[in-house]
Amino acid sequence: MKTTPNDFPISETIKNRWSPRVFAAKEMTKDEVQILLEAGRWAPSSNNLQPWRIIWGIKGSDTYDRIFNCLADFNKQWAGNAQVLWACAFKKTMKDGEKENFHALHDLGLFMGNVSNQAQEMGIALHQMAGIDFKKAGKEFNFTEEYHVATAVAFGYYGGDASSLPKDLQDPETKTMRERIKQDDFAFNGNFK
Repeated sequence: MKTTPNDFPISETIKNRWSPRVFAAKEMTKDEVQILLEAGRWAPSSNNLQPWRIIWGIKGSDTYDRIFNCLADFNKQWAGNAQVLWACAFKKTMKDGEKENFHALHDLGLFMGNVSNQAQEMGIALHQMAGIDFKKAGKEFNFTEEYHVATAVAFGYYGGDASSLPKDLQDPETKTMRERIKQDDFAFNGNFK
């Protein structure tokens, strides 16, 4: 269990969430994946465009392996113990296809915020990764030019064995105190400082 030294009271779901790199061997089901996708589906988005597009695979499936093969080498060191992998993309343009959707990445983030909270309520951990070869993934999954593969996500149940990770990843996994910058460093009642 991690300790979250919050300065103000927050939801237990948020307080207890963290991003492990090792997961329990307990399998995840298609139904669980669909519950997570449903939670994301109800995220707010600019103009209700819902620009997110998700490719998902359960461990042992061809799609899982295809996503895994698009990951950066660093993430391949640990992500293979996840029970589910996602490749997350967004549509870069508005409805007419002519105007850029500058808010699409923000909307994908809101989608994943919903997914993260739902997963935590289900006892499922997730770890989002920037380390995905977006060009390779775009080609692999037949995305057109109007889409950008932004991230990958590894899912599984909390409780894996940190000693199975490479040595340099074991310390962050077993560290019990979580850290965040203070509110005064990112929120300003007035001008940016």
